[in-house]
Amino acid sequence: MLRLVNLSLILLFPISWFAPLMRAGLDLPLFGLNEISVISGLQTLWNTDVFLALAVTFFALFAPYLKTIGLGLIHFDLLSPKLLPALHVLGKLAMADIFLIALYITIVKGIGYGRIETAWGLYLFTTCILATFAVGLLTQQKTRS
Repeated sequence: MLRLVNLSLILLFPISWFAPLMRAGLDLPLFGLNEISVISGLQTLWNTDVFLALAVTFFALFAPYLKTIGLGLIHFDLLSPKLLPALHVLGKLAMADIFLIALYITIVKGIGYGRIETAWGLYLFTTCILATFAVGLLTQQKTRS
């Protein structure tokens, strides 16, 4: 079962990167809201702040995907379970990205100049991160017994 969940995450993560995380715009009736995804946010960041773009790229793309691939390799006995602690660190780094997104939403809503609505991609991305966390814990328990 863990193999199946983990393999599905390998497919779901890229979908969550392109799915709309939120819709943002001015709080005026004539202006529509622009959809923001992980990828569109990264594209904007690369033009304005390269350091932050590198950090978000690592937290949002590489950390969770490397952990998922690592867990898959462990499930198929292609990687030693001794590397599980390192994979857990990657998972914690990926959770930092969810925190940053929530912080940005809170700040913008608190300012009151714009409007932000969460979209289905935020829930998909969060579910993928939490599922990877759960698969990692269950894999660790399985390898101990």
